Amino acid sequence: MKVLPFTLLVPDDKSVISEHIELPYFYQYLHRHDEWQITYIESGEGTLIAGNDMHSFRSGDIFVIGAKLPHLFKSNPEYFSADSHKTIKACSVYFNPNGILASLFNLPEMKMASAFLTKNKHGFKIPLGFTKDIVAKLFNVHHATGVDVLFNFLKLINSLQDLNENVESLCSDIYSTNVSENEGMRLSKIISFITQNYNNQISLEDVANTAFMTPQAFCRYFKKHTGHTFVSFLNEVRINDACKSLISDEKADCISGVAYKAGFNSITNFNRVFKSIIGQSPRSYIDTYNNVSKVNYVGA
Repeated sequence: MKVLPFTLLVPDDKSVISEHIELPYFYQYLHRHDEWQITYIESGEGTLIAGNDMHSFRSGDIFVIGAKLPHLFKSNPEYFSADSHKTIKACSVYFNPNGILASLFNLPEMKMASAFLTKNKHGFKIPLGFTKDIVAKLFNVHHATGVDVLFNFLKLINSLQDLNENVESLCSDIYSTNVSENEGMRLSKIISFITQNYNNQISLEDVANTAFMTPQAFCRYFKKHTGHTFVSFLNEVRINDACKSLISDEKADCISGVAYKAGFNSITNFNRVFKSIIGQSPRSYIDTYNNVSKVNYVGA
């Protein structure tokens, strides 16, 4: 299966497509396709950009990504170092309820499943308590052949449908997926530049130059297609990185070290931005994580 920015080329002889990959890092470019995508992160860490929102991902996570939603699994920087021995592993299933599977999803028995997908059109993350069952069904689809692919696929869809109200959308319901191919490639280049350089002091002029636009034109364009200003998007990328560092197992860095590593040049500004995005201070965030971890450990 060859993936190009904003285009997924699929074989004509399959109605449900699956792949199991092991690579140095995830596909680097923002892209979308007509198919829904269910991806299990078997190993790997980074940031998922989905529409106009961002989510940390790590081994064990499962994401359901809606049709036509621009997305990018951005591996952490360490996966790109020349001496890195890290790899990512993932299993994904792709399906198009409006394409070759339209007749199936139009059956009366599929009414609830179709309504569930419509309600959650941008996709969602599988809640932790449901991942084990979904992973098993995902691999059943991947390993099946012939008509068993469809049987196992229906079981997978039924499990998703059973999640009902236990899911949160990957991005706002008002986000529009109506982005042209050329715009998608331009956005991909812009977002790749930001996610590769966020820990440096990059300016509005720097990122506007990558899009061959004036700063004023870039601000209008970026806000229209992402719902973010450049600064708000950059801050979210940086805070996302800081959150991962604050709760890392190594815990070698102090909070100020995490702030500077993420690209902030002022601890005061870091604390202010962190609280505005996360809703609590960095220290409270660490304490909350540690308390939850202890509860989960005791209950294990």
